[in-house]
Amino acid sequence: MNFVEAVGLTKTYTPKGAEPVHALDGLDLSVPRGTITAILGPNGAGKTTAVKVLTTLIIPDSGTATIGGIDVVKRPDDIRPIIGVSGQYAAVDENLTGFENLDMVGRLYHLGAKASRARAKELIELFDLTEAMNRPVKGFSGGMRRRIDLAGALVTQPEVLFLDEPTTGLDPRSRLGMWDIIRSLVSQGTTVLLTTQYLEEADQLADDISVIDGGRVIARGTADELKASVGGQRVELNLVTPDDTAATVEVLRRYGNAEPAVSNDARTVTVSVARGPEALQLVLRDLEQRNVALYDAGMRRPTLDDVFLRLTGRTTEETDSEESKEKAR
Repeated sequence: MNFVEAVGLTKTYTPKGAEPVHALDGLDLSVPRGTITAILGPNGAGKTTAVKVLTTLIIPDSGTATIGGIDVVKRPDDIRPIIGVSGQYAAVDENLTGFENLDMVGRLYHLGAKASRARAKELIELFDLTEAMNRPVKGFSGGMRRRIDLAGALVTQPEVLFLDEPTTGLDPRSRLGMWDIIRSLVSQGTTVLLTTQYLEEADQLADDISVIDGGRVIARGTADELKASVGGQRVELNLVTPDDTAATVEVLRRYGNAEPAVSNDARTVTVSVARGPEALQLVLRDLEQRNVALYDAGMRRPTLDDVFLRLTGRTTEETDSEESKEKAR
């Protein structure tokens, strides 16, 4: 049985002096209990709006949403005690210590002084923040801020945890540490719904992935199922010099079943093929005859980036670039 369920959610914003924005346009979403579901999509696809509806922050124009069978719109006061939310940016008081931040959250939830302090200490130990527990948060690193923010979302031991881009801005080591924490929470029975712009994150963590665009789900499945939907294998070649790009593309056209893709620096050329090992052998033979020098050559399966491009018409790099331009305006 799905623990989180959304059916036909719609939400339209009408900015003053601008065209209406259909943030959600019949969104359907389901998250089984004790699993991780990732939401992927371009900027403006409706990811954050969907999370805001499910966490009672906004009311949809139409459609229904339930968590544990409780209607999100009709009974928001019953929803809030069973959910935890960690946004893209750490929502902590920088002038308080890590321990004081968690204790404050517990007091706001009316846990009582003794229970609040006990829970704060427990979370400090869980998130490996013992040495920093009495330091003001303004002196924390980015990774420590994210951990204390996530700890704050767990003070009430929520049944479902909403994570909006939980590892944005973290270095690789901190990101891996956050992944371990999320996996540990799920192993203890927590249900997790996360939005992320990192395809590797969805690949590593999610039991199920929903790709949304234009305010609706356009594809759903496991990472393997989504990759299989793109089809075939890829032959990928890394060239020593971009001067050989044209010749390489010509060879790959001969054995591929699609137009070869060339990287921005013209050093990596990839093509979809029907029979990977055979195609690779033939490609390497022809390139050797043309004296094309390679750093590397091999086969690979489709990636979630391939899926993202096929479904939305954009790569994640293009999506990130659009976001940067939007922020600069």
